[in-house]
Amino acid sequence: MNKLFVSMGLAAVSVAGMQISHADSADNKVWSASASLRGFYDDNYATVGNDKKGSYGLEFSPTISASVPLRQTDVGIRYTYGLYYYEERDHLGENAVDQSHQLDVWLDHAFSESQHAKVDDTFVVGQEPELLQGGTEQRVKGDNIANNGKLDWNSDWSREFSTDIGYQNHFYDYQQSGFGPVVPGGPDTASLAGLLNRDENDASIDLQYHISSHTLVYVGYQFGIVNYTGDETIALYQGNAATPITSKSRDNISNYGYVGAGTDLLANLRFEGRAGIQYVDYNNSGYYGLSSQNEVSPYAQISLTYTYVPGSYVQLGFNQGRTSVDLPNLSNTGRVTQDQETSSLYGSINHQITSRLVGSVIGQWSHSTFNQGAFDGEADDFYTVGLNLTYNFNRFFSAEVGYNYDDLQSDVAGRGYTRNRVYLGVTATY
Repeated sequence: MNKLFVSMGLAAVSVAGMQISHADSADNKVWSASASLRGFYDDNYATVGNDKKGSYGLEFSPTISASVPLRQTDVGIRYTYGLYYYEERDHLGENAVDQSHQLDVWLDHAFSESQHAKVDDTFVVGQEPELLQGGTEQRVKGDNIANNGKLDWNSDWSREFSTDIGYQNHFYDYQQSGFGPVVPGGPDTASLAGLLNRDENDASIDLQYHISSHTLVYVGYQFGIVNYTGDETIALYQGNAATPITSKSRDNISNYGYVGAGTDLLANLRFEGRAGIQYVDYNNSGYYGLSSQNEVSPYAQISLTYTYVPGSYVQLGFNQGRTSVDLPNLSNTGRVTQDQETSSLYGSINHQITSRLVGSVIGQWSHSTFNQGAFDGEADDFYTVGLNLTYNFNRFFSAEVGYNYDDLQSDVAGRGYTRNRVYLGVTATY
């Protein structure tokens, strides 16, 4: 398997030799299909700090999609399957194969010149944190589910004034369940299902004023409810005869107020941003004689996109808000960890090096401070970097090489880890 990258490279060259003779003429199809085959090396596939193990492996990922543009409607669907084989896990007698599924559907419809609606939904099943984005930076065994749906309804009431009404739902279901010691005689621990299974619902309204065709400003309000659905014990309150504290102790209700703007600073430089305040009421945190809690924190979503030549752009962004966390850890007063206040800075560069060669760099840094619990005020810092080069032999066939680096640094002992992944692959598209 250590000859994997050489084999993949030879496969890329041989297939390119066959594909390069095909004409690059475009045909208008409702549907399209592609398949990627990658060889990779992952030096910490279990995302652990100590006793980490590396493995060579193979990834196979086909995608099929269909999009139907109509006169006033665009509707589409896309399905991506992922199969990942880890050689080292096979040698250790573990399950050597991971599988993932991602289904995207969208509907964009203009009822009239002034009324426009858009619906998007993404359903995923998998193990990797970047796919699930459910509140843990660790890889998680099993068929874990995340679903993210969004509805936007935009109404133009005049040339200057419009409204945007939005609704979002985020649903997470982790397979790992049960409360108890990881090893016989060890400390009691909460499962990821108990800590992170939840249903989030947000509704918002923005009142928008269009200064020009390229610039708008707005004021908005958002209401959010988070219900934890694990229905499990996540901690024991020793101050009251080891009484269990359950998943619902982390339920919360949020009210947001914000102002925002979107404008073209230059013909090729776009700014989008909103900033305000989030008030959170942890409505089930007043257990066993303790008072319920609330928090006021800043809220922001900001992005800047610069397109410097066709096919090449730079994007920078910043997000500020509250996020779920995979730690329960009671304090001496019986308070459980409620969530994290997270600041994220991200950036990406996509550069058209030649007509066939494209390079990209992505990076993100997140600083997350624990709210309440034994680690109140302590923090996680998560760094991630991705590098990729893609060579397009023609519109049917491409080859790529890349590298991903993850680094979780935590004030909580034993929580952090580093991870390096390299890959070489080919993609065929029809």
